[in-house]
Amino acid sequence: MTSWDPENAETWDSKLAWRTLWVTTFCLTLAFIAWFLPSAIIPKLNALGYSFTKDQLYWMAAMPGLAAGLLRIIWMVLPPMMGTRKMVTLTTLLLIASTLGWGVRVQSPTAPYWELMVLAFLAGIGGGAFSGFMPSTSYFFPKSKQGTALGLQAGIGNLGVSLVQLLTPYFIAMGALAVFGGSQQMTMPGQQPTTVWYQNAAFVWIPLMLIGAVLAWTTLKSVPIKANVRQQFDIFGNIDTWYMTLLYIMTFGTFSGLSAQFGLLMANLYGIGNPEIVQGAGSGAQMLVQGYQVPDVVQFVFLGPLVGAVARFAFSPLTDRMGGAIWTLISGIGLVFSIAYTIPALTPDTSSAAALDAGFNQFLWGMLAIFLFSGIGNASTFKQMPMIFEKRQAGGVIGWTAAIAAFGPFFFGIGVTTFGPVIFYAIGIVFALMCIVITWMRYARKGAPKPS
Repeated sequence: MTSWDPENAETWDSKLAWRTLWVTTFCLTLAFIAWFLPSAIIPKLNALGYSFTKDQLYWMAAMPGLAAGLLRIIWMVLPPMMGTRKMVTLTTLLLIASTLGWGVRVQSPTAPYWELMVLAFLAGIGGGAFSGFMPSTSYFFPKSKQGTALGLQAGIGNLGVSLVQLLTPYFIAMGALAVFGGSQQMTMPGQQPTTVWYQNAAFVWIPLMLIGAVLAWTTLKSVPIKANVRQQFDIFGNIDTWYMTLLYIMTFGTFSGLSAQFGLLMANLYGIGNPEIVQGAGSGAQMLVQGYQVPDVVQFVFLGPLVGAVARFAFSPLTDRMGGAIWTLISGIGLVFSIAYTIPALTPDTSSAAALDAGFNQFLWGMLAIFLFSGIGNASTFKQMPMIFEKRQAGGVIGWTAAIAAFGPFFFGIGVTTFGPVIFYAIGIVFALMCIVITWMRYARKGAPKPS
């Protein structure tokens, strides 16, 4: 492939571009599954026999986000150095390490805390992949199609979050899938112990990861865009790199942070983690609010990531037609109102079952609205970046902004434990207002310096 210019219809290989998109999207979906697998397991660790504190669980759920943010800084420079084929293949194989580890360690509650933290960190490889896959895919498409292409890849990839959280309850109940390992007893408050095969939640994805690696090695190619690490760092001299980083923190930082912590937050506010609702643990737990039905987190936790992921690829064609900046502006305004609506529900009223039910409904709908507007912003910002920067720089900026926003699960976990949910959400409103001003002044208004 000696000549590659997607902007030239005569030299652009559209079949190769779309094949690259679908293979890397399949692998990216598996990467998100590996990244968020801990979020589907950690809320149930104590029910499986572990005895971690709330703060320990928050830190454990935050660790994949910390790792992803750090690893994305590495993955962002890999596309021009390794090429798409080698990078996607190797990354997909690396996903197996943490996935296999979680499958082994949920089978008996004996793993030390540090070991689970290491597994949580390794899961961040799945998040790190994003900063390599997305810039690499952007090289294959003309600017007029990058909003749709990147939106499809990121949106479908983001569905990996919902897939792992939605399917885990079904996988763990299927003894026929348990080719390796035995069953476990999971004990929920006020209920009889349930027989589960929690290793299925991890092991079922490993064959697909092997298939993804084979597909990547046999079908992908690498476009001739080369740059060393020092050359790629020229993006940091451009003020728009920093503005777009802030905007992507508002959107994907919110999406990833809430996706990782949604289950724990729900459990600690309206479920088994709230001592004003449930006293004690295990089968002897006592309900303190009569008539209130404690929500089963796994029945709801996949909804938020699903809404955000679908919004990302559903709105991507609109960003190609209307531009990204206007939708980033809508995203910011929507986030302000959604967060403000949710804040009262972050302090549950435990005076009655009716009050708890009302609070839970407001919490759930508010969170889903936050996911919706963050998903819209995820699509629009990735349309903006290829319009603002030249091709190689755009790839680098996509990787860099994604790296910083991947710290979302880490900062969300730290923010909630340090400030409490109410203050942390209020900080989110202030941050979104700042991003609205940046978007309007720099990108969205008539006569803006960088219309996008």
